[in-house]
Amino acid sequence: MSKTILYARVSTADQTAAHQLTQARQAGFAIDDVVSDEGVSGVSVPLAERPQGRRLFDMLRKGDTLVVRWVDRLGRNYADVTDNIREFMRRGIVIRTVINNMTFDGATSDAMQMAVRDALIAFMAATAQAQAEATKEAQRAGIAHAKELDRAKAYKGRKPSYDRADFEAVQMMLTNGTGASEIAKLTGLTRQTVLRIRADGQGADEALRAWGL
Repeated sequence: MSKTILYARVSTADQTAAHQLTQARQAGFAIDDVVSDEGVSGVSVPLAERPQGRRLFDMLRKGDTLVVRWVDRLGRNYADVTDNIREFMRRGIVIRTVINNMTFDGATSDAMQMAVRDALIAFMAATAQAQAEATKEAQRAGIAHAKELDRAKAYKGRKPSYDRADFEAVQMMLTNGTGASEIAKLTGLTRQTVLRIRADGQGADEALRAWGL
């Protein structure tokens, strides 16, 4: 007796297997069994090398129906996806997708229908790979940005020798035309510190902010 089996690949950022099963049932599929690979990256591990992916190849029989959310569940890239779909079809297994309710099988012997079917498989596999690469690149960019922010937060530079009150007093006296030596005497700061604040007031202010002063 033929079976309908749902294969769910679940990564940490993906849907749960239970969610994919619910989606399949809502789409009208009567699922007999669920095979799920959890915590496995679809863009780095081929289907045949995933723990439950290997089991899937062993358990599917001619006449069975393999249900997947989308063709990207069946491989890590264009070649992997197309090779796996063709292998399943050669075994007499029907592949159906929850998204768009696509059906792929090896029943037809008409050359034109086979060409259309194979072209559609190729297009969908190429689209799946492009989406996976775009997602991976976005993740890399996000991680790099987060690391850069962490580095910016971690590096504060040398702690200023002045506090916020000193800074504001120096700025006020500079505005009034008071000389650096006189400001140093009045505030207790070194003349070099006063000169640095005069030369780069914005940088001096940012240094205080970096230290929460």
